[in-house]
Amino acid sequence: MAATPEQPGVGGAGRGVRAVRLVAWVLAVVCVVVVTATATARSTVLNAGFYRSALDDQHAYDRIFDQVLVDPAVAPVTRDLLGQLPVPEALVTSNLKTVLPPETLRALVDAQVRHLIAYLRGDENPLSLSVDLRPLTANIGDLAQIYFGDLVASLQERPVADFAQFRTNLGQSMDRLAKGEAPAWLPVLDLSEEQAAAATETLLGLVPPAERSALRPDIEVALENGNVAGALAAVGPVVFSDRTREAADHLRGVADGDTWNISADIDETDGTLQHVRAVTRLALDVVEPLALLLAAASLAVLWFTGPRSVPRRLRQLGWALAAGGLIAALAALILGLVTGRQVVGTPASWPEAVSRLVDDVQSAAFDRLLTVAATTALVPITAGALLVALAWAAERRPEPFATRRAHLAPALGATAVALAGVALVPLAFAGQGVRVCQGSTRLCDLPYDELAQVTSHNAMSTTADRFIGPLQDPDITGQLNDGVRALQIDTYHWERPEDITRRLAESDFPPELRAQIKDAVNRFNPPREGLWLCHSVCRAGALELVPTLRELGDWLRAHPSEVLTLIVQDDISGADTADAVQQAGLNDLLYPPDEDPNRPWPTLGEMIDDDHRLVVFAERADGPAPWYRNFYRYGMETPFAFRTPQEMTCGPHRGGTDKRLFLLNHFITIDGGSRLDAGQVNRRDDVLERVHACERERGRPVNFIAVDYTTIGDTEGAVDALNAERAQGR
Repeated sequence: MAATPEQPGVGGAGRGVRAVRLVAWVLAVVCVVVVTATATARSTVLNAGFYRSALDDQHAYDRIFDQVLVDPAVAPVTRDLLGQLPVPEALVTSNLKTVLPPETLRALVDAQVRHLIAYLRGDENPLSLSVDLRPLTANIGDLAQIYFGDLVASLQERPVADFAQFRTNLGQSMDRLAKGEAPAWLPVLDLSEEQAAAATETLLGLVPPAERSALRPDIEVALENGNVAGALAAVGPVVFSDRTREAADHLRGVADGDTWNISADIDETDGTLQHVRAVTRLALDVVEPLALLLAAASLAVLWFTGPRSVPRRLRQLGWALAAGGLIAALAALILGLVTGRQVVGTPASWPEAVSRLVDDVQSAAFDRLLTVAATTALVPITAGALLVALAWAAERRPEPFATRRAHLAPALGATAVALAGVALVPLAFAGQGVRVCQGSTRLCDLPYDELAQVTSHNAMSTTADRFIGPLQDPDITGQLNDGVRALQIDTYHWERPEDITRRLAESDFPPELRAQIKDAVNRFNPPREGLWLCHSVCRAGALELVPTLRELGDWLRAHPSEVLTLIVQDDISGADTADAVQQAGLNDLLYPPDEDPNRPWPTLGEMIDDDHRLVVFAERADGPAPWYRNFYRYGMETPFAFRTPQEMTCGPHRGGTDKRLFLLNHFITIDGGSRLDAGQVNRRDDVLERVHACERERGRPVNFIAVDYTTIGDTEGAVDALNAERAQGR
């Protein structure tokens, strides 16, 4: 009798069939492993969203500002970089998030990651990485103009500085100095002997040592007579040498005016990137499709050359699929254990903050990679388990499983679904990264009335905008870039002289400041038309309302995953406010609260999806616009006239005690804001302690934590902790 596949011991033909089945089974397992690996790589290390999610999970961009740049080991490097800018270090560091906002940094990194992945995939060649420096230089320029504005204006004897002319004069002066000519516009200074000697040593410090003795007499004579221009002319030909000019030209070439070409600074002499690119292209363009084809072919061979017994045939296919999935999952697990979830080692010489950030981001990336790998491997494991279960059922009930043809369709269907799933399931992880709401991946499902927000008290009264008695340092946009998400602002018409006395009496200015303002009323700052943001008295500092609202709209549109709240101390009518908002072009962003203050609020994700991300409350008005509601219909607050931290209470104030929204006034008023007390009350632990105490007393979560000097202390850290607690508790 002729040998059959069911009789493996009979004849050479049977041994040949067994060998074919063994090769097909092994090939199927290997191909499932390969497809699982390449599909996982496609949706992780070769997908921009993978890197974005790892960085966002660890709040990398905020940590760069709050931990890395302020690390004592990094500070010298930061100071050296800032020393090259035309503004004082303190001015830049206090406004660092204004000069380089986290969102701008995020966009710069995202752009480079996209280009690098496109290069590795073979979609771009050659590698092209460049950074648009215009936002940075514009912000630095704004700071420089604020800092140098008065100085340049006084030199030019103009009310407002003409920076274009100043740069022209400066450039011409540098050219004259390089030729040894004294710029005529520099003044003669009356220097003491000590000042002249100190200035001499400073100028000689710019000169090579070999030439100092020859230049010293000319410099000393010039400075003893206050002739600064002559002293500069003496060192000019040496200082402004051809070498210096070549260095400046090189710097301009690297920046290319508006961009920094990173590609030109990447050393590819060892061919590392080209080798990686060759491997990834081979894996995606050749290995993955070939593995899918071979997997399908080998599984087909297993079916058509398998035993006559249908259950055994099904079991053979099932174990091949399940084994491939199990090996892929085990390989991913071993990879994580062997590497310790770290690819890039952090040398001991690295600053602690840098090492910690790199390690945390790598761990987050590895966690996501393992999740994708495990999910992908689960598809063939599940399909294989179903086929094995089907085989078991066939053995228990042989009648319905009498023929191969009856089960060809389910076997092929399960196999096709398994292979397609392995290739396609990772795509679910390959979007634009984890969804972010209000700077966090965890807050999208949090209702607005459970969200904690850093709230800037008297947000318009800033040092940057030269208010008298400012309560914040950065301007409003700077505060938003620093993490503030609710602004308390005061709207006014410019006061008439007779309004001054009344407003000053009601203000929190100290008596001396009230007297100064009142004395200056008619001599300076005459009344102006329009709508303004002021702190009690517009002559003590004012911003135009409509342009400021327009800036808020620009910021919101540049940050589409953020929600912003305005709480307006309104000295103007609701109709005037509605007109101003319309002129600023904000109507499409406004969220109209429900007429019933007791109704639950939507989640942040819902507000962001609808693009209604600006909530506006009034302290007095209630309408006429449906989005402009009286805050105290919806919210309650604590008192705010505390003169020491020890006086702070959770007692009721405006709004009663049973509203859904809760405003915590967390600042000290001693004839105005107290910067020194802000250093204490704005500390993370102090904020958390008072918030939790007031929440226990009121039975509602605190939503708005209003503080003076938001850049002092760590109110943002406290808010992040509160929101993490609330998101985890849902």
